[in-house]
Amino acid sequence: MGFICGFSVATGAAARLVSGYDSYGNICGQKNAKLEAIPNSGMDHTHRKYVFFLDPCNLDLINRKIKSVALCVKACPRQELKTLSDVQKFAEINGSALCSYNLKPSEYTTSSKASVLCPKLPVPASAPIPFFHRCAPVNISCYAKFAEALITFVSDNSVLHRLISGVMTSKEIILGLCLLSLVLSMILMVIIRYISRVLVWILTILVILGSLGGTGVLWWLYAKQRKSPKETVIPEQLQIAEDNLRALLIYAISATVFTVILFLIMLVMRKRVALTIALFHVAGKVFIHLPLLVFQPFWTFFALVLFWAYWIMTLLFLGTTGSAVQNDQGFVEFRVSGPLQYMWWYHVVGLIWISEFILACQQMTVAGAVVTYYFTRDKRNLPFTPILASVNRLIRYHLGTVAKGSFIITLVKIPRMILMYIHSQLKGKENACARCVLKSCICCLWCLEKCLNYLNQNAYTATAINSTNFCTSAKDAFVILVENALRVAAINTVGDFMLFLGKVLIVCSTGLAGIMLLNYQQDYTVWVLPLIIVCLFAFLVAHCFLSIYEMVVDVLFLCFAIDTKYNDGSPGREFYMDKVLMEFVENSRKAMKEAGKGGVADARELKPMASGASSA
Repeated sequence: MGFICGFSVATGAAARLVSGYDSYGNICGQKNAKLEAIPNSGMDHTHRKYVFFLDPCNLDLINRKIKSVALCVKACPRQELKTLSDVQKFAEINGSALCSYNLKPSEYTTSSKASVLCPKLPVPASAPIPFFHRCAPVNISCYAKFAEALITFVSDNSVLHRLISGVMTSKEIILGLCLLSLVLSMILMVIIRYISRVLVWILTILVILGSLGGTGVLWWLYAKQRKSPKETVIPEQLQIAEDNLRALLIYAISATVFTVILFLIMLVMRKRVALTIALFHVAGKVFIHLPLLVFQPFWTFFALVLFWAYWIMTLLFLGTTGSAVQNDQGFVEFRVSGPLQYMWWYHVVGLIWISEFILACQQMTVAGAVVTYYFTRDKRNLPFTPILASVNRLIRYHLGTVAKGSFIITLVKIPRMILMYIHSQLKGKENACARCVLKSCICCLWCLEKCLNYLNQNAYTATAINSTNFCTSAKDAFVILVENALRVAAINTVGDFMLFLGKVLIVCSTGLAGIMLLNYQQDYTVWVLPLIIVCLFAFLVAHCFLSIYEMVVDVLFLCFAIDTKYNDGSPGREFYMDKVLMEFVENSRKAMKEAGKGGVADARELKPMASGASSA
């Protein structure tokens, strides 16, 4: 990827992107070399620093680019020019010719070719600050065609306009609710640190009350709006009111179904909830000793944003690199020939790989810090900053491990994305058998990706413990997980479910606040889209924060499994685990003896991982 970036910059793409170029291959703001067989090339544009499009609204929706002739000019028009006389006057005053190079300003109003060689009238006013030295119109309404072309799921433009108006009218509420979700996520992280023992039950009760309350409020609002007199609503707002009523009904039914399913799941798993309390309590202690773990989502997001910005800039460079070629209209385009024209394919692969690499670095950093905490008997001897110590070990020893793990995920993700693209292109054209095969392959690859992600995370933990390479660590982690399959299903799954309940709590709280605010908004607007945006953002924020807690629980579980495999608490083989986990092991042993009287299934359910000397 460094070679691709260097090649795009070395071949002049950076100058063409930043400064812009006209339709004849001349870069604006500098003296250019003559291109063979291309007229108007090799011009001196030292004083012409801006790119001006004769028809900026002439858009190619398929290739997503402006088809207009581009010229280099001295200044962009700050006011709308309605006639050719205005264009001529602008050229005489500012010295900026807006018509073709072959036409003098004095000929703008007299030449018969002026209608072809001059800009389309009226010439829109340009923005005060040109965008990358391009004269961009202040009113970008013509660019709205792009949005209409990209949105294919809306057949009625009036629906699209009502949705957009709802978002624009409620933008302050949307921003406030997004900040509310961020605050709630931070509060929940603080609560997890200090009340981990009762966290599971608190979340369970709050989610039950929240789901019941949210469902009840939705049905109440639906009944209220249904009974409200429609005669008082003006005809223009009647359709919006009907859309809101229909949306409330859909929300109420969905909330009811969700609440019933949630109750059934919690009923089935109620006996296993207590098994997660010990790990949650230790995880709370980890955050007390390692408070910088809370900020890991910010650093990861910052690294991803920097990489994505670099990736987009390089992609733009690639779009303007290559040799000058004359197209069918006689204008210049820059195209890369030979094997180098496929560089952007590798650039796309690099986007997936390095994004996964950054996420894997976060997992390795968290695993290293938690492993250091777990296997340090005296917590007073912890490093001053275990997070920075983990980052140091990652950079010095484990970058290859992280690169290999993220590359394996990339090898699975790329075929799945290709199949999804093929499925979207063939939608409605393929037969039922082909559609079933495509969806089955996509589902299988998705499941494989999730399994590999989980195995990779445990492999990083094994690497942090033993400092072994990726393959050895993955094998060791897999063996440990298989040996403790029942405990993985019982503790890890229930723990993830409890954290999922935390995400649901944040989404429900934010969504309920959004319903109340949007419902009592004075303007009649469609608030379906604003509410969806708020809920999605709330879930994303909650996921980013609680995923760190989930990682800590998973790392502690693997450390606990390894600790109980090689140690049994006897002299010389003392446990590294916290006292709470020691109590958990003892309680499991007692429960196993009691459950043995009730049947084999219960005995297997409560079998402790520590197998005594036989595991040595």
